[in-house]
Amino acid sequence: MTIDTTPQKTAEPIPSSTGTTAKHRIASIDIMRGLVIVLMLIDHVRERFYLHMQVSDPMDVDTTSPALFFTRLSAHICAPTFIFLAGLSAWLYAHPSRGGVRSPSGFLFKRGLFLIVLEVTLVNFAWAGSFGTFWMQVIWVIGLSMIALSLLVKLPYWLIGVIGFAIVFGHNLLTPITFQPGEFGYSLWTILHDRGYLLDSEALRIKISYPLLPWIGVIALGYFAGPLYARTVDALTRRKVLMALGLGSLALLLVLRGFNIYGETLPWEHGNTALQTVMSFVNFTKYPPSLDFLLLTLGLMFLLLTAFESRTNRALDALQVFGSAPMFFYIAHLYVLLICYQVVIWLVGPNQGALFGVEHIVWIWLIAAVLTVVMYFPTRAFARFKHATNIWWVKYF
Repeated sequence: MTIDTTPQKTAEPIPSSTGTTAKHRIASIDIMRGLVIVLMLIDHVRERFYLHMQVSDPMDVDTTSPALFFTRLSAHICAPTFIFLAGLSAWLYAHPSRGGVRSPSGFLFKRGLFLIVLEVTLVNFAWAGSFGTFWMQVIWVIGLSMIALSLLVKLPYWLIGVIGFAIVFGHNLLTPITFQPGEFGYSLWTILHDRGYLLDSEALRIKISYPLLPWIGVIALGYFAGPLYARTVDALTRRKVLMALGLGSLALLLVLRGFNIYGETLPWEHGNTALQTVMSFVNFTKYPPSLDFLLLTLGLMFLLLTAFESRTNRALDALQVFGSAPMFFYIAHLYVLLICYQVVIWLVGPNQGALFGVEHIVWIWLIAAVLTVVMYFPTRAFARFKHATNIWWVKYF
């Protein structure tokens, strides 16, 4: 999910694929990607070793423990961040610091197809250990969003922003529109807005878990935000704009959500405790992502990007490594989890019905912490290899 970018504040130089110019990466963007990758790892450990305590979507405040609720909630920032930064990176790819403007359309289209192929092959097998139902999830929707952006970039820049805002702020108006299986329009609407089975037969089952339409809006807004990282924009100005975007998003969320005005299909309610009330307030629809969901996650992302730009320490350096090779990490960690789970089943056997699961959510965080350390070294090695090699397909990882 990374496109080589040109920074204001740079990390290490990265050789270009031609070897004639030097490219750089923006440290704060890689750190942001690295953070959400670690949060994603925690959530995927939960799906392997805490599946007997599965949570619904949206999360049921009455039946889900606060620890599990907020563990799941922490991962909500992942998909919006990846897709927004994919759009932003596409703008940076199109506007390198050296040379003229170039079209990102071809790269986005090929990269999108590549991600869709990965979803239906390596990623699907990693989740189930076999090919049964094809779950079209986040990698699929990132790929389709890139393909959509490959067409949108042919439009005037301002129009891309208008389309992005219109989709993100307006798609909740489409919620009442539904189609039943077999009706004309069901397949298209399942891909665009309502998750469901695109195909459900004995021979083949395809489940759309991530409806596409809102994510087109997010990637378009990411592209529209690209000029914030142009070399003509100083760091102080960029931080001020990012801070304003973050605080503005969260303030708008408080108004829309506080009065249950618009942006979420599930109104919040007062719970028996203050904690339950907070849980209800932040319990947003993810599939498809509601406006309130995006205001929360993107608002937090803007604030974190602001913080990451001016701070350095060893922890952030480690996150930067993860963020410099996110696709490698994504695929590798799924297979690590698959192998670990199969080994545990072989050694111990199931202890939660047909599943093996740990007894407390604390174990999920501890397992994820260990795997984060384990995954650091191969990710760092691959990132160095990717940045040094001229092999074209490696760049897609």
